[in-house]
Amino acid sequence: MKLFFIALLAGFAASFAFLLLILPLLKKLKAGQYILGYVQEHMSKSGTPTMGGLAFVTAIIIVGLCVCGLNNGQVNLTLAVTAGFTLVGFLDDFLKIYRKENEGLKPYQKIIFQFAIATVAAVYCYVNNITYVVLPFSGGVKTDLQWGIIPLVIFIFVATVNCVNLTDGLDGLAGGTSVAYLLIFGIMLALRGSALAALCFTAVGALAAFLTLNTNKASIFMGDTGSLALGGFISCVSVFSENSLYIPVLGIMFVVSGISVILQVIYYKRTRKRIFLMAPYHHHLQKLGYSESKIAYAYFIATALVGIICLLLV
Repeated sequence: MKLFFIALLAGFAASFAFLLLILPLLKKLKAGQYILGYVQEHMSKSGTPTMGGLAFVTAIIIVGLCVCGLNNGQVNLTLAVTAGFTLVGFLDDFLKIYRKENEGLKPYQKIIFQFAIATVAAVYCYVNNITYVVLPFSGGVKTDLQWGIIPLVIFIFVATVNCVNLTDGLDGLAGGTSVAYLLIFGIMLALRGSALAALCFTAVGALAAFLTLNTNKASIFMGDTGSLALGGFISCVSVFSENSLYIPVLGIMFVVSGISVILQVIYYKRTRKRIFLMAPYHHHLQKLGYSESKIAYAYFIATALVGIICLLLV
């Protein structure tokens, strides 16, 4: 238990220190976010420094290695995969800033990079016999997917990374939802004695520090640098601990973001009408008049409540 508190506090301290270092640099380099024209409520945010994910990802990697050591393959690959998705997100953010527009990498380019990284994780699972998945609310009952773990893991990574990315649309939304997810998940893993638990608590601390500057009105955004990294990190700790099927349960609000976009696109193409005022769903709520702070709080609470149910039935 003491190790988890140390991991959390060290993650917070390191992340906050890195934020204080990079924020002036990002302002000096004019590395600001370009806002889509159709999101009228966000026009005042144009120019806010982005790529803040670099701070909490760096903290997670450094503190994670110090707390967990260098001899755990799952921990090392989790951090490597997280770094890989960070690099993809950084490239996307960099191109947006360089071109002075809100389009970085092409969608197909993102998918290719994501697919490649996910494939590495999937093959690792198969080679190292991480082919079991725990059935949620079953008391720990597992099923062996054998080679089927490869397509499942690839799907999980790509879906989770993009759903977390879609959730990163309001101040503190993706960060707060991820804190709730990883805190509950860290407790679940701690109860099972997994080394990945300390990594989860490190991430909770790092994200908590980031939220001090990211809640409304945000002084810095995580950018795709942070959101893709978060999706990759969540996928890793969930898949490597054989708890990947808990992602759509505990990560229900990430699912809401992804599904709302899919439904909106499909329905609009068929009828030229919209289900939501705007997708993802958090923008629909914003159009209804709810403040960013209330929406972010609601997402956090919803994730935490589902998490408590998961803990009670684990």
